[in-house]
Amino acid sequence: MFTRIAVSALFAGFLAGLIAALLQLVFVQPVLLHAELYESGALNHFGDGGEGAAAIPGVDLERDGLSVLFTTLTYTGYAFLLVAAMALAEDRGVRIGVRQGLVWGVAGFLAVQFAPAFGIPPELPGSAAAEIGPRQVWWFGTVGATAAGLALIAFGRGWALRGVAALLLLAPHVIGAPHPDELIGPAPPELAGLFAARALGTGLAAWSLLGLLAAYFWQRESRRAEGMAQAV
Repeated sequence: MFTRIAVSALFAGFLAGLIAALLQLVFVQPVLLHAELYESGALNHFGDGGEGAAAIPGVDLERDGLSVLFTTLTYTGYAFLLVAAMALAEDRGVRIGVRQGLVWGVAGFLAVQFAPAFGIPPELPGSAAAEIGPRQVWWFGTVGATAAGLALIAFGRGWALRGVAALLLLAPHVIGAPHPDELIGPAPPELAGLFAARALGTGLAAWSLLGLLAAYFWQRESRRAEGMAQAV
């Protein structure tokens, strides 16, 4: 079982992470680099001649390479969690096909990226933010509550469990994410909106692909294990 989980997660996570990294380099990083110019003072949103005063940096092999590495490692970690959950569900009679994998991937995006972004959206460098500790506690609580709520919606039976699911989904946002007293930052708000939109769009594409790949490799490894058992 562990070998099937490990092989499926490694293949799915690496491929999805690699594509996610490429999407980030194309769509997200240019906005990030643009914002860093405002953070450093090379561009001034309210000053004279801000736009065009400095060029956005080009390719940085070290930085881009590390970004690809960290993204693939991150999605490989997500893949282990996703495949382990698929294995647990399959043991309880839930069918895991490629179509179901897509749904699982979207659910992972909702839990890990969309729900936390509802309270704390992806932030540009230099953006005002609350203390890191309370934000981390809220983030982990939101991810856990959202994942549990979605699981109850998918597999729970009865209105009582659906009511619990609704409470879990709503609770982090009713409590509220920690925010700074003043919302200030050097970058234009239009740039912040573009960054958040592209980060979430990239995340949705990557998680959808991760779910598809995780289900595909899990099915493949399951068939391989069954074939080996029959051969013995």
